[in-house]
Formats: sequence, C-alpha cells, structure tokens
Amino acid sequence: MDRFGLFGKLTAKEGHGAQLAAILLEASHAMKEVSGCELYVVSTAENEPDAVMVYEVWINEEAHKASLALEATQNLIMQAKPIIAGMERISTFNPLGGKGL
Repeated sequence: MDRFGLFGKLTAKEGHGAQLAAILLEASHAMKEVSGCELYVVSTAENEPDAVMVYEVWINEEAHKASLALEATQNLIMQAKPIIAGMERISTFNPLGGKGL
C-alpha cells in the first residue's frame, strides 16, 4: 500500500495561535505511540500568528482515519474546537521516501 500524506492549516481565533500550537504539539507526542504514523510535524508561520500547519505521513490512509477515533485524539479535538476559526486541507500527497521516512 502507498503511504498517505496530509498537509493542513488550522487557524485559531485571534490571539489563540500559541494555544492551538500547544494542543497540536501534544497531539504530535501522542502520535509517537501510534504505529501507523510515520511523521507528524507542527509548524507556525511568521506572517500568520494564529495559523498552525500540520504535516503528516501515515503508512496508509486507513491508519490516518483510524487515528481520528482514538481517545487521545478525540480529547485533543475537544480542547481545540472552541479556539479554531478555520481549517484548510492544503494538500494530500503520496510520500515516496527521503530523510525521516
């Protein structure tokens, strides 16, 4: 099966970018225990203080979908929901390999 990659952007309500980034970093730590997750990187943009980008690589799309049902993931989603102003799936992609994979 092919790997599944996802690049997304979450925008927090004004002034909550750091809080959203902290929640997503907590998610990245939780992903260390999820065998299907190969990469989960959280980034911020210098010119958008309330935007947080997440770059994910999974063994397949099913592993990604399954992760959304995990209790830890659901708890973090509930924490983040009140401060999210918008979400954008920038791209899905097929990771072929490279450093870190």
